[in-house]
Amino acid sequence: MLASPVVPAVEPVNAAAAGVIAGPPIASLPIDDAQAQAAFAAFVTSCPSLVRRNDTSGLTRGADWQPACTAAASTDRRNARTFFAQWFEAAQIGDGKAFATGYYEPEIAGSLERRDGYAPIYARPNDLIDVDLGTFSTSLKGKKIRGRVDRSNLVPYYDRTAIEQGAISGRAPILAWARDPVELFFLQIQGSGRLRLPDGEILRIGYATQNGRDYTGIGALMKSRGLLQAGQTSMQGIVAWLHAHPAEGQAIMRENKSFVFFRELEGASLGALGLPVTGQVSAAADVKFVPLGAPVFLSLDRQDASGLWIAQDTGGAIKGSNRFDTFWGAGAAAEATAGGMAGRGTAYLLLPIGTVARLNGQANGARYGGPSAQP
Repeated sequence: MLASPVVPAVEPVNAAAAGVIAGPPIASLPIDDAQAQAAFAAFVTSCPSLVRRNDTSGLTRGADWQPACTAAASTDRRNARTFFAQWFEAAQIGDGKAFATGYYEPEIAGSLERRDGYAPIYARPNDLIDVDLGTFSTSLKGKKIRGRVDRSNLVPYYDRTAIEQGAISGRAPILAWARDPVELFFLQIQGSGRLRLPDGEILRIGYATQNGRDYTGIGALMKSRGLLQAGQTSMQGIVAWLHAHPAEGQAIMRENKSFVFFRELEGASLGALGLPVTGQVSAAADVKFVPLGAPVFLSLDRQDASGLWIAQDTGGAIKGSNRFDTFWGAGAAAEATAGGMAGRGTAYLLLPIGTVARLNGQANGARYGGPSAQP
């Protein structure tokens, strides 16, 4: 008798498809006043986007957020905790099992002039094309690709190896030069950062776009090949290994075909909403599973990352339900925390009251079905 084939699990297309159940009362969540006030300030800045943007998660409509946003405009920040409890309900997406990493705003050494051994920091290439596949078929709505035209054909854009070997020379402006290619690699992963110039001046750069290639995390590759020992799997450990093995390190970094292009920033680092991100408040999420701008409560095995966050950013590696990347700000402490962050637990989205009942077609609301509801 033939064995049944193993069918890989298929990730739901969005949060609505993953299933939504009611979470615990927000007033019961361990959110302190300082945390609530910081999240409230970030939520207020996100309100215009929440009301205006198309929510690809399938959870909300712009009008759903209007009552809470209107109320926020006249709410004293000191009453933030009460505000969240009054205007929102907790919702669990799918099984609610969360995984959270961390990111920060790195500062690396660089120059505005080319120097030996320095790597170029590219702006968006002039031949990079964005294609919205939804314009070709409604079945492809929400799907986008990037590429370039070669002999009248749209082909994938150059990968990391080709770009580093000069494939886009003359096609992309160079904003500056980074002294350390390894530091530049991780700045691309973080999405934004500060470039410290020889005269002490700071040039801030942020994510402009990406080459359309899939992101591959090199930490998992290195671990699977036995290159990292116990205690070396943090970002700091990976960087140390790459510096100690430059040739092998370059080859491993090139296995991540994704390549990020930057733009010059004025002021604070900006997230995917075009708004400043705040350390220990802002988090990156997948827009197919979290409305950008929405509050998220994380209950993790990492106490420092547990609490109330506002989803104000996205990331190339942040894909799927209940996957988050918490932002820790700039500086050595932020780097240390973000580099070692790997928290697991439960996630609850804070959605406008009535959302769960509407999604589930229930006239009288939805019963809490979270883990602590078990007898």
